[in-house]
Amino acid sequence: MAQKVTVALEDDLTGGPADETVRFAVDGTGYEIDLSAKNAAAFDKLLAPYIEHAHKAGRAPGRRAGRTASTRQRSGDIRAWAKEHGLAVSERGRIPASVVEQYHAAGGGR
Repeated sequence: MAQKVTVALEDDLTGGPADETVRFAVDGTGYEIDLSAKNAAAFDKLLAPYIEHAHKAGRAPGRRAGRTASTRQRSGDIRAWAKEHGLAVSERGRIPASVVEQYHAAGGGR
Protein backbone atom coordinates (compact mmCIF):
# COMPACT_ATOMS: atom_id res chain seq x y z
CA MET A 1 0.00 0.00 0.00
CA ALA A 2 1.42 3.39 -0.96
CA GLN A 3 1.27 6.36 1.34
CA LYS A 4 1.78 10.01 0.60
CA VAL A 5 3.01 12.18 3.46
CA THR A 6 2.76 15.94 3.15
CA VAL A 7 4.67 18.29 5.43
CA ALA A 8 3.25 21.79 5.67
CA LEU A 9 5.47 24.40 7.30
CA GLU A 10 3.80 26.98 9.50
CA ASP A 11 5.36 30.42 9.98
CA ASP A 12 6.52 30.51 13.59
CA LEU A 13 5.87 34.25 13.82
CA THR A 14 2.46 34.63 12.19
CA GLY A 15 1.01 31.13 12.12
CA GLY A 16 0.41 31.30 8.36
CA PRO A 17 2.08 29.15 5.73
CA ALA A 18 5.89 29.14 5.76
CA ASP A 19 8.15 28.87 2.75
CA GLU A 20 11.46 27.93 4.36
CA THR A 21 13.29 26.93 7.50
CA VAL A 22 15.93 29.47 8.49
CA ARG A 23 18.88 28.22 10.53
CA PHE A 24 21.08 30.55 12.55
CA ALA A 25 23.27 30.57 15.65
CA VAL A 26 23.74 33.06 18.47
CA ASP A 27 26.34 32.68 21.21
CA GLY A 28 27.15 29.15 20.09
CA THR A 29 23.57 27.91 20.18
CA GLY A 30 21.90 26.85 16.92
CA TYR A 31 18.29 27.73 16.15
CA GLU A 32 15.74 27.00 13.42
CA ILE A 33 12.64 28.97 12.58
CA ASP A 34 10.06 28.38 9.85
CA LEU A 35 9.23 31.60 8.02
CA SER A 36 7.22 32.87 5.09
CA ALA A 37 9.19 34.45 2.25
CA LYS A 38 8.21 37.91 3.56
CA ASN A 39 9.37 37.20 7.13
CA ALA A 40 12.56 35.50 5.90
CA ALA A 41 13.39 38.61 3.86
CA ALA A 42 12.75 40.81 6.93
CA PHE A 43 14.99 38.53 9.02
CA ASP A 44 17.76 38.75 6.41
CA LYS A 45 17.38 42.55 6.23
CA LEU A 46 17.70 42.89 10.03
CA LEU A 47 20.84 40.75 10.13
CA ALA A 48 22.49 42.21 7.01
CA PRO A 49 24.46 45.01 8.79
CA TYR A 50 25.80 42.55 11.36
CA ILE A 51 26.72 39.94 8.77
CA GLU A 52 28.40 42.62 6.65
CA HIS A 53 30.84 43.41 9.45
CA ALA A 54 31.30 39.87 10.77
CA HIS A 55 33.55 37.08 9.57
CA LYS A 56 32.67 33.43 9.27
CA ALA A 57 33.75 31.39 12.24
CA GLY A 58 35.49 28.11 11.60
CA ARG A 59 34.80 25.02 13.57
CA ALA A 60 36.48 24.92 16.92
CA PRO A 61 39.17 22.27 17.01
CA GLY A 62 38.22 19.27 19.07
CA ARG A 63 40.20 18.81 22.23
CA ARG A 64 41.64 15.41 22.85
CA ALA A 65 42.11 14.56 26.46
CA GLY A 66 45.70 13.84 27.27
CA ARG A 67 46.71 10.70 29.08
CA THR A 68 47.63 11.27 32.67
CA ALA A 69 50.11 9.32 34.75
CA SER A 70 47.22 7.77 36.69
CA THR A 71 45.57 6.64 33.43
CA ARG A 72 48.81 5.02 32.29
CA GLN A 73 49.22 3.36 35.70
CA ARG A 74 45.63 2.03 35.58
CA SER A 75 46.21 0.62 32.08
CA GLY A 76 49.42 -1.02 33.27
CA ASP A 77 47.60 -2.55 36.25
CA ILE A 78 44.86 -3.94 34.00
CA ARG A 79 47.40 -5.38 31.54
CA ALA A 80 49.35 -7.05 34.37
CA TRP A 81 46.15 -8.47 35.89
CA ALA A 82 45.02 -9.76 32.47
CA LYS A 83 48.34 -11.54 31.85
CA GLU A 84 48.22 -13.15 35.32
CA HIS A 85 44.77 -14.49 34.46
CA GLY A 86 45.70 -15.77 30.99
CA LEU A 87 43.91 -13.06 29.03
CA ALA A 88 45.59 -11.87 25.83
CA VAL A 89 46.14 -8.11 25.89
CA SER A 90 48.50 -6.16 23.64
CA GLU A 91 51.34 -4.12 25.14
CA ARG A 92 50.02 -0.96 23.52
CA GLY A 93 46.71 0.42 22.34
CA ARG A 94 43.24 0.14 23.67
CA ILE A 95 42.36 -2.53 26.19
CA PRO A 96 39.21 -4.45 25.22
CA ALA A 97 36.16 -3.41 27.26
CA SER A 98 35.51 -7.05 28.18
CA VAL A 99 38.94 -7.25 29.87
CA VAL A 100 38.35 -3.97 31.74
CA GLU A 101 34.94 -5.27 32.91
CA GLN A 102 36.49 -8.53 34.14
CA TYR A 103 39.20 -6.56 35.96
CA HIS A 104 36.61 -4.44 37.76
CA ALA A 105 34.37 -7.45 38.48
CA ALA A 106 37.36 -9.16 40.12
CA GLY A 107 37.78 -6.18 42.44
CA GLY A 108 40.53 -4.44 40.51
CA GLY A 109 40.84 -0.71 40.83
CA ARG A 110 39.40 -0.48 44.33
